[in-house]
Amino acid sequence: MNNRIVTLDEFILRRQKDFPFASGELSALLRDIGVAAKIVNREVNKAGLVNILGIADAENQSGDIVQKLDLYANDKLIDCLKNSGECAAVASEELEDIVTFSSVEGKSPKYVVVFDPLDGSSNIDVNVSVGTIFGIYRRISDKNESATLEDFFQAGTELVGAGYVIYGTSTILVYTTGNGVNGFTLDPTIGEFCLSHKDIKIPERGNYYSVNQGYYLKFDLEMRRYIDHCSDHNMGLRYIGSMVSDIHRILFQGGIFLYPNTRKYPQGKLRLLYECNPLSFVVENAGGKAITCQLDRILDVPVKHLHQRATIAIGSPAMVDEYKEFVERYSAVPTFN
Repeated sequence: MNNRIVTLDEFILRRQKDFPFASGELSALLRDIGVAAKIVNREVNKAGLVNILGIADAENQSGDIVQKLDLYANDKLIDCLKNSGECAAVASEELEDIVTFSSVEGKSPKYVVVFDPLDGSSNIDVNVSVGTIFGIYRRISDKNESATLEDFFQAGTELVGAGYVIYGTSTILVYTTGNGVNGFTLDPTIGEFCLSHKDIKIPERGNYYSVNQGYYLKFDLEMRRYIDHCSDHNMGLRYIGSMVSDIHRILFQGGIFLYPNTRKYPQGKLRLLYECNPLSFVVENAGGKAITCQLDRILDVPVKHLHQRATIAIGSPAMVDEYKEFVERYSAVPTFN
């Protein structure tokens, strides 16, 4: 048996044939994100010891309280993506507008990156897992000019890569370029992400559902009926409050994650560009499904602005199909596909 360690960098270079249209740029971009993840991981792990724990004196564009560590993670991701010259621009959940980069060493960068620098950051104070979510698009604007908003207004189907990093009992980076999903665990003794979960496949169904059930009475009828169905079948409720953590569990154990609209958030609360699209790309490439609560495929939803919100039902394919049946049966609003 060959137990030789395969690092993230080595694996990315081996798999470069997955995207033959790139001459190493996408590989370099993924490695840049890996470097940023190591830096953020270091700060997350010592957050209780330094003055980056707690709330910064600001709110982000989506109205959430911004944690100090959010800002740190945001800055480090931008620094790492800016320095290599492979990224033309970024859009972050923490920033109102896109940030464009000047060309480095005469390069004409082909990609733009979207990210949620620290998903679930309100959990840091109580030592619960948080994560970074990222998505990579091939830009559509002139490569010799600055990137534009149109580069980011692409549906999730146009993603060329996406993934997440979960900072928990171990730090794991999971990514896909559309040809299989693989996971890498950070070995702190050598400072490298090492292949630990090869060709991840989500189970057809699972025994868990994940939803903020405290808002039960604020959900639409069809959502309440589906939650009742899960409870009636003795399924376990698991809700961490960090989407990365909930999706990570479902990816390996099966289940369904639900974030529907409420009276306060009639369009949903999660961000399409920074959370829903990248994680849906990962889950679909692992064999799962992801739809809105209005039954549209997440990756097909048109992106019209940077901080667009969406509802989502994502996870094991059989369970997403089952949820869809409940919407079709109980929804007061006709659904058309």
